[in-house]
Amino acid sequence: MLELLVQQGEMYGLQLVSSSRRRLKRGTVYVTLGRMEEKGYIRSRLEAPPAKIGGLPRRLYEATALGRRVLSAWTRVARELLPEFAR
Repeated sequence: MLELLVQQGEMYGLQLVSSSRRRLKRGTVYVTLGRMEEKGYIRSRLEAPPAKIGGLPRRLYEATALGRRVLSAWTRVARELLPEFAR
């Protein structure tokens, strides 16, 4: 999930689900996003609903500098410990 946010920038929760090719599930994505935000890996903001259509505001998520560093460190360690992961 963090990798998708780093690669693609700001995204909605359901965009993350569809971009993950359904590896992420709708029922758990928001819990995970909340936990990642508490740890400082991501931040979110509410986007106002479209003026003409109305509806509820939607929350956009993006990786923080800390999140980018954590992902980079994790990727580096994973490549060293699991060479087949680097393929």
